[in-house]
Order: sequence, then structure tokens, then C-alpha cells
Amino acid sequence: MERTDPDLAGDDLTLLTQFLDYHRATLVQKVGGLTRAQMATRLPTSELTLAGLVKHLALVEDSWFTGRLRGLADPEPWASAPWDDDPDWEFHSAVDDEPADLIALYEQACDRSRAAVATVGDLDALSARRSRRGEPFTMRWILLHMIEETARHNGHADLLREAVDGATGE
Repeated sequence: MERTDPDLAGDDLTLLTQFLDYHRATLVQKVGGLTRAQMATRLPTSELTLAGLVKHLALVEDSWFTGRLRGLADPEPWASAPWDDDPDWEFHSAVDDEPADLIALYEQACDRSRAAVATVGDLDALSARRSRRGEPFTMRWILLHMIEETARHNGHADLLREAVDGATGE
């Protein structure tokens, strides 16, 4: 996934998707070249790992765009994950996954998300699934939420990557 700066001008859909793609690519860049052991590194005060963040963000992509926006069934590995046994399964199981597999899982989820946005095509379109309050989301809201979610976890990734090998960056 190549990281490209968003355009300085454009319509809302283009800019929102470009900002989200920028943050998606930032995550992939932050975990690039790491071993499974490095991806499993934790800070002393947290259970977060880079592996867990990547798998979590893959889940979040599918949850918001495939599930909530389009109303489609969860793809694997989410459909058969043991959520009742471990509500944080994606975080915990990720340390056993190979880095290339985690990145592929994330990139595939992002591809499904891009396809969902292209299919829906309208920022004011309402989601198939509703919020806890019983109201649908707009695609605009989902895109904004996903920018926030991905950028926030990129901040976590900064700290974890620095703990692994001292690398810092945007």
C-alpha cells in the first residue's frame, strides 16, 4: 500500500477517502519489515501490540464498511472467530500470525471497504445496520469515524514501533 498525500482540493468523497487511504498506508508503513516477535512487542503498561493493531483495524474496516454500511455477513476470519470465549480475540490471536499474513488481511479488508464506498457512492447514503440508538449512520459519518479510528491507532503504532527498534516517523 503506497502512502500518498491527499489532494489539497476536491469533492468531499474524494478527500475523505484519500485521507483514510493515507492513514491506512501509514499503518502498513509503520509495521513494514518487522518480524513476528517484533510485531508482538508490548509496552510494560499495555497489552497492545503492532500485530494486534493491524488485525483490529482489519476487523474494524470489515465491521464498518461490509457489516454496518452494506449489511453483509462478516467475512473470515471474523465469521468463525471465538468472540464468546474472547471478546478481544483479534488483539490476542494476532501475535501468532505472520506479519505478511496480517498485512494481507488488512489490505484485503481495506479493498473490501473501498469497494463498499464505491458501490454506495453517496456520502449521505444511510447504512444498512443501525446504531445502538436505532438510527442509521451516513457513509460520511462512517468515513470520518474510520479516519479518526485509524489515525488514533497510528499514534499507538508510533509508540510501539519506537519501542521495537527506535524508528519514529509520521
